[in-house]
Amino acid sequence: MKKQTLTLTIVTIVLLLFAFSACRATQSSATEGTTTETSSSSNLAVLAKAPTDTDVITAANTAAVTETVAETAVESTANQSTSANVDTSDVAATITLNGDAIAVEGSGATANGAIVTIDTAGVYRISGTLNNGQIVVETADEGDVVLLFNGVDITNDSSAPVYVRNADNVFITLVDGTTNSVTDGSNYVFPDAETDEPNAAIFSHDDLTINGGGALTVNGNYNHGIYGKDDVEISGGTITINAVNDGIKGRDSLVVQSGIITINAEGDGLQSNNDEEAEKGYVLIAGGTLNITAAEDAIQAETVLTVSGGNLVLTTGGGSSVSAADSAKGLKAGVDLVITGGDIVIDAADDAIHSNGTMSIDGATLQLASGDDGIHADASIQINSGTINISQSYEGIESAIIIINGGDIQLVASDDGINVAGGADSSAFNGRPGQNQFADLSNYYLQINGGYIYVDASGDGLDANGSIEMNGGVVLVNGPTANNNGPLDYDGGFSMTGGYLVAVGSAGMAQA
Repeated sequence: MKKQTLTLTIVTIVLLLFAFSACRATQSSATEGTTTETSSSSNLAVLAKAPTDTDVITAANTAAVTETVAETAVESTANQSTSANVDTSDVAATITLNGDAIAVEGSGATANGAIVTIDTAGVYRISGTLNNGQIVVETADEGDVVLLFNGVDITNDSSAPVYVRNADNVFITLVDGTTNSVTDGSNYVFPDAETDEPNAAIFSHDDLTINGGGALTVNGNYNHGIYGKDDVEISGGTITINAVNDGIKGRDSLVVQSGIITINAEGDGLQSNNDEEAEKGYVLIAGGTLNITAAEDAIQAETVLTVSGGNLVLTTGGGSSVSAADSAKGLKAGVDLVITGGDIVIDAADDAIHSNGTMSIDGATLQLASGDDGIHADASIQINSGTINISQSYEGIESAIIIINGGDIQLVASDDGINVAGGADSSAFNGRPGQNQFADLSNYYLQINGGYIYVDASGDGLDANGSIEMNGGVVLVNGPTANNNGPLDYDGGFSMTGGYLVAVGSAGMAQA
């Protein structure tokens, strides 16, 4: 985009080294809105317009919302039943699967051909092979139903092999050292045209937890692999899921505490999609090892997506070298995305990390490759700490408001390195036009208070449809060689009161 420019005949190197004590006069002039321009790289160059009080208040409110929503997700998770509460020593019944028949020894379960129905809360030990059969849980009483998978192989050609119709809480506990599998068919048979459930190999209308030390393979050939209409939690096991749509779906919430999870999905890898209740529809990744390959989004939350730990390797849409027609993001949140820990590797055809609202990064190690934006949020991004390496992107970091307080950030972009913009994302005319719609904000700015930032951009290095304020940190910009871009490109002004800035690039749109 064309802004205030200084046309030079040679490539310009702008080197600004500020000590705070030497910049108080500059800060004062910036507040008053004065403007100074120079074409000499040896002089102090300031095009000053500090963000207004309204901008600061907006950023503070954004941070407050981020904290509140994240706390809601954590508190809701703490209130869920977990595997620590379950006593598996008192087994109500032993269920043995014998091909086309089922044997029940004990109480609380009834077999009818290849279908066994559990109608009482309790612990049920299940083993054997079941051909074209079903385990149904339908209890009227309160209490946990625990299914001890002790080496099971369950298939069903026309419905969900595991179907929880009604229960308080259901636990699928994978017995240590066992291998278990659940597979459905590609065509379900429903009683009428209005019925569309169950629609996953493991389907639950109520809270579902999978834990234990065994292994489980789920093949979802009809739709999803695992789908819970309430809360879904994974807190153990080695789980492999192959699904023609979503891998694991928890409508109200999806929480991963631990376990080794491998997902190959033709839809989303992990998803929570309750869009009717503000406090639901969230995903929390607190630990575990996740390796997700998805045609669409790897992990999607309708409201809040929080990553506080774990090792994540995510590939979407075929990877960053592929142009995706549909949403194929690595991490995606509808309202707020919070990262406080973990080791995250993403290779995405679309944005690697994306929020339709706000985002905060406070810790974690991120290695990102993207066919579009490395990190994108419609409203605001705040980076406090962490190690971020964006090896490939169209635009590295993009939002209406970007605040960087710390961290080690290194990025490569084929267009702008760090881009502050609002409204429709019309700047992406050479990349992925129309993919991102920004929130309706009146003030856009980039504020750098600390950290180490290295930008290697073929477009503008730091590009702001608004103002840039630098109060600390180290910024190195290896800018473009084409004359229609520059290492620094801003609309509203540039104010510097501290830190170190080195900007190298074309003089065609040089600003200082």
